[in-house]
Amino acid sequence: MKIEIRRDNHIHEYEVQLKDTTLLAVLQEIKTKQDSSLTFASGCRSGVCGSCSMRVNGKEVLACEYKSKDADLVEPLKNVPILRDLVVDMDKAYEFNVRAKAWQSSLSKNALLTPEDEKRNELQSDCILCAACYSACPVYTVNGEFLGPFTLTRMWRYVSDMRENNEAEKIGNIQINGVWDCTLCNECTIACPQGISSKADIEKLRSKSAGLGFMDPNFGNFGGFGFDGSPSF
Repeated sequence: MKIEIRRDNHIHEYEVQLKDTTLLAVLQEIKTKQDSSLTFASGCRSGVCGSCSMRVNGKEVLACEYKSKDADLVEPLKNVPILRDLVVDMDKAYEFNVRAKAWQSSLSKNALLTPEDEKRNELQSDCILCAACYSACPVYTVNGEFLGPFTLTRMWRYVSDMRENNEAEKIGNIQINGVWDCTLCNECTIACPQGISSKADIEKLRSKSAGLGFMDPNFGNFGGFGFDGSPSF
């Protein structure tokens, strides 16, 4: 089986005597027996930690779950700086979480959650931080400041929590380079190994934004709204 790996913008071809196995096993075989300089990340080997996220034939996968095929082209994630070979720097993606303040407020209500309340954001809580959605998002080609599906799904996780006491403030944090900049192409949902639909989460955030008096800031000062997306009355 032949495998191609993009390294430093060059395609390196390897041949391994393995069949019906994961990409991670193939990469380990190459590193151990052919090229010790090959660099990639891995952790749990069970599709839980997200550290072995990369692209194969233009699609985001977890190397520990993807079954390799002959002539596969393996590449690092997009939209993030490459540290070496298949290892990328995730700091940029995480910084957007900080910018949006995508976490549970310290001023949370002492609300008693029902089973239905808990299920409302149960799936979003399963995010493994693999950044597959971040890599798959085409908006970054035109707007590098876009908060992106990675952060917006995380924001919905907390905004939809019945205990959140700063809902309006959090929604306000995602108006610029946020919910209105998404094209709703659904590439993030397709890429997510956990089956989380960031597209659906962004649509719900848009609905909640409108309910709080926000609108697309790209429309400018129209209909009583300011350029920051907040009501001007």
